Amino acid sequence: MKKTSFSLPFAAAALAMAAGFAVTAAAQAPPAPPAGGPPPAHEHSFPKPTNLKVLPKTMTGEQLHELMHKWAGSLGTHCDHCHTTDPKNLDEHGHPRFNFADDSKPEKLTARTMYKMTEEINKNYVSKLPHADEPVSCATCHRGHEKPEHFVLPDPEHGGPHPPPGPPPTGR
Repeated sequence: MKKTSFSLPFAAAALAMAAGFAVTAAAQAPPAPPAGGPPPAHEHSFPKPTNLKVLPKTMTGEQLHELMHKWAGSLGTHCDHCHTTDPKNLDEHGHPRFNFADDSKPEKLTARTMYKMTEEINKNYVSKLPHADEPVSCATCHRGHEKPEHFVLPDPEHGGPHPPPGPPPTGR
């Protein structure tokens, strides 16, 4: 079997040409959608928020959408955790749209309470600490779980968990 070897100048020229094609392809803008056609699938419209009771009323739809995704990620949930759907209002695929203004789910009311709690903690406590770099957020406790996981302190002597809290021992 005959071995073929490439010369260094040939390999360098091929590499330069490939890089040139990659740069040219990356620099080209994606084609514009046809006039009157639907917008690209990745674009979303963010309507003006309604029924904001604890969040700033000046929030834009995009800001609210970003915050909701952050909260959902912090709790490991999705939109349907706090929001109901409206079976009479269907999207282009026939799926019910969310009724974000509806307050009937208790989880939404809990989210409002938890938001007020974290804001209070950050304003009245964390902000007064000399080296507080990070504010308290949903993720501080939830860490991707709907309910915060039970935390057990390690036993300082053996590295194991402390016994459950109870009344102090008697006989002293």
